Amino acid sequence: MNSVISFTAILLYLLCTALIILRIQGKAPLAEKNILLILLPGFIAAILHVFSLSHYLMTDEGLQFGVFNAASAISLVNVLLILGLTLRRRTELLASIVLPLAALSMLLERLFPDSHILPPDSPVGLQIHILVSIIAYSLLGMAALFAIILAIQNRHLHNHRPGGLMRRLPPLQTMEKLLFDTIFAGFIGLSLALLSGFAFLEDMFAQHLVHKTILAIVAWLVFAILLIGRIKLGWRGRIAIRWTLAGFATLMLAYFGSKFMLEFVIT
Repeated sequence: MNSVISFTAILLYLLCTALIILRIQGKAPLAEKNILLILLPGFIAAILHVFSLSHYLMTDEGLQFGVFNAASAISLVNVLLILGLTLRRRTELLASIVLPLAALSMLLERLFPDSHILPPDSPVGLQIHILVSIIAYSLLGMAALFAIILAIQNRHLHNHRPGGLMRRLPPLQTMEKLLFDTIFAGFIGLSLALLSGFAFLEDMFAQHLVHKTILAIVAWLVFAILLIGRIKLGWRGRIAIRWTLAGFATLMLAYFGSKFMLEFVIT
């Protein structure tokens, strides 16, 4: 049954992506008047994604939370964020990137079952830490995507080519505001994730978490400096883009790099 749910969600994600691309190309006149019409398959897919993910996460042995389950959970949060945002702003182009990635994460989750188990008697606080971490990583991942699109917009404007796909995006100032609003929300989440994580960090070296902790703190510092630079020095443009991408790369290396090492290298 879960196989049917998973593959249906994948197909609906891809269908929604195709409809969005048709809208961008101006080949979906009805959808031009009602964005909800083309996003509906994406919302249905997200609901099915929740059911599918819960099947993989919640087992009799405990919470199964490995690399691919984590990637699937993060992609689900990103889907919900971008679909909600697209209802209010011109972010269809971003949605056409996020939705196929969610479909890919579900496929990988299906093909490569995880085996990292969190026992049922694990503290509630630890489970909250995992949830907050997922939300924080999702928000900062979305910020990284905004930064990449912002870099493309800047290049087009500097080359005096503001047309084409760029017309399907919010104005540059709006994108910058979205970028920093998302970074601020993600920074708060990352701060809470770090604080709650330290509460359950009994022995950093014995738990093989030293590299993850250090890299996560470095990422936190990068985003902290970026936000201070924005407030005090008015950082924007290329500086903001570079710091955002550097912070996200460090964070992903901390999270997925450590998970990969623990699950596939360290035995």
